[in-house]
Amino acid sequence: MRKIIVLFKREYLSAVKTKSFIISLVLVPILMAGSFVTFLIMENNQDTTDKNFLVMDHSGLVTEVLQKAANERNENEIYNSVSGEKVLPAYYLEFVSPDYSDPVQQKIELSDRIRAKEIHALIEIGSDVLHPSDSTDKDFIRYYSETGFMDNVRGWFSNAINNHLRMLRVEALNLDPGISSSLFAWTNVEGMRLADVDKKTGETINAERANELQSFIVPYAMVILMFMLTLMSAVPLLSSVMEEKAEKIAEVLLGTVTPFQFMAGKVLGGIGVGLTVAAVYITGALITLGNLDLGNVLPTGILPWFFVYLVLYILMVGSGMAALGATCNDNKDVQSLQFPAMFPVIFPLFVIVPIISNPAGPFATTLALLPPFTPTVMMIRLATPVTIPVWQPVLGLLLVILFTVFSVWVGARIFRTAILIQGQKPSVGNLFKYAFRN
Repeated sequence: MRKIIVLFKREYLSAVKTKSFIISLVLVPILMAGSFVTFLIMENNQDTTDKNFLVMDHSGLVTEVLQKAANERNENEIYNSVSGEKVLPAYYLEFVSPDYSDPVQQKIELSDRIRAKEIHALIEIGSDVLHPSDSTDKDFIRYYSETGFMDNVRGWFSNAINNHLRMLRVEALNLDPGISSSLFAWTNVEGMRLADVDKKTGETINAERANELQSFIVPYAMVILMFMLTLMSAVPLLSSVMEEKAEKIAEVLLGTVTPFQFMAGKVLGGIGVGLTVAAVYITGALITLGNLDLGNVLPTGILPWFFVYLVLYILMVGSGMAALGATCNDNKDVQSLQFPAMFPVIFPLFVIVPIISNPAGPFATTLALLPPFTPTVMMIRLATPVTIPVWQPVLGLLLVILFTVFSVWVGARIFRTAILIQGQKPSVGNLFKYAFRN
């Protein structure tokens, strides 16, 4: 045990005392905060370059209305009311008649003008847009631009056109325009949290409005943090062990320690690094949220689960990375193994959204009970407002413990055999032979 502790100190101090570790520890939150600040700056400093649009109105109903709406916007909305500074772009409309003899060629010519930056977009209104039905394909409003879906100018045209079409329908029904506005009133369904009783004081807690951003950001941040910590502490063991093997450092160390002690010291060093970074970031987050009166944003009850799962995850992944590193002879071997070895770590990142959307569903529940994915997926589920039955994280923890013990056992057998072997490629056959054959 004493030798393992010595190796642990060696690995831990060699990692945390480096300049790169200190820089990365400080740089990551700065970059995250910087991206948020950049978003705010960009949001408050919009592009004020005037935009020209083509409008092709097959219905003949909205031409004058669009021109009037654009003029009113250019006169009243694009300048700051206090400073007089221009804060939004002006919209200038050009109306074109449809070419029914060759509509495709006309679209190509107009699209070329958009590509040449002469105009920003083309808006096409179908002839039956006033009375849409399933039996016609002429009840459309189409917006052609290079930016497509991401172009937020579409919303302005949609509102202007649809508001006018609503008024035309009201007039056709001989309704009083003064009272018809209530026909189009839209009442949003508010998302609310559940009412509860404070377990400590017994006081009732009224239901509050749910914060949709919080419901997504907190679980997303938790899984990204666990991924980043694993990336910093466990994954580097793959190349670290390979380098010590290639430079004959492993042979020197194995003169005084056993292969298991060697591997254990390196993996425990990775756990120490991961816990250090986690403690710094989580403490910083709690202090920052507390100062901003947002202490209830982060559910502190999940933090014990986070640290337990984190330790087991780094132990699981780190033992596998150390074992694979022992089978590598050079950087080419490391590169060929890196992505397959990291797949269990990366995979949960691809399913974050469906899990957050339905954390109690069969897909999320099943994936959370598969040990290679349990730590990250279970933390996503626990960080959401949805109540997860206690037996699921407990069962997941037991399965992770069993799988981690198996991973360490297999990793130790591979490490013991491969660390002194030179020249053999880390193939599946060799890995199986190292793990299950004497």
